Order: sequence, then structure tokens, then C-alpha cells
Amino acid sequence: MADQNMQLLNQAQMYQQQMQGIAAQKEAVNMQLMELSGALDELEKATGAVYKVAGPLIVKSEKAELKKDMEEKKELLHTRLKVLEKSELKIREKVDELKGKLKA
Repeated sequence: MADQNMQLLNQAQMYQQQMQGIAAQKEAVNMQLMELSGALDELEKATGAVYKVAGPLIVKSEKAELKKDMEEKKELLHTRLKVLEKSELKIREKVDELKGKLKA
């Protein structure tokens, strides 16, 4: 019985570490979304030439093309965030299941 409880506690610790990793990834994605939203706002205000960063270069770009690229990236980030949230939910369910087993 003690071995089983130890295994369950080890699993719970592993799930906790996974949750921390997911939380860090979610924070990074949210930061990227905030930066991208700010950049899109600035792009809307831009009246002259616009430029984008391409590796170590800054190149002139078409406003409409740049906006399309940024909107696509924003959509991908939202999708990534949803995937992370689903993973987080699954791990929470597993943790709740472990708690039930430990109480039994």
C-alpha cells in the first residue's frame, strides 16, 4: 500500500511539473499575443511605408501583406493557447483522479 501511495505521489509531482511547464508556455504565448496586438494597432495607424524584420534585416513590405501575415500568426497563437489549455485541463483531471485514489 505504501509503495502504491509513493507511486501516486510521484505521478502527482510529475503532473505538477507538467502544469508548471504549460503555465510557462501559456505566459509566453500570451506575451506574444500582446506584442502582436500592439504591433497590429501600430500598423493600422501607419500611413507611410512599412517595414518588417526578416532575420538580421529590415525590409520594406506592403501594409496589406504584413497585416495578413500578422493576423495569421495571431490565429496560430490563439490555436496554440487553446491546445495548451486542453492539455492543462487533462492534467488537472488526472490530478483529481490521483487525489481520489490517495483518499481511498
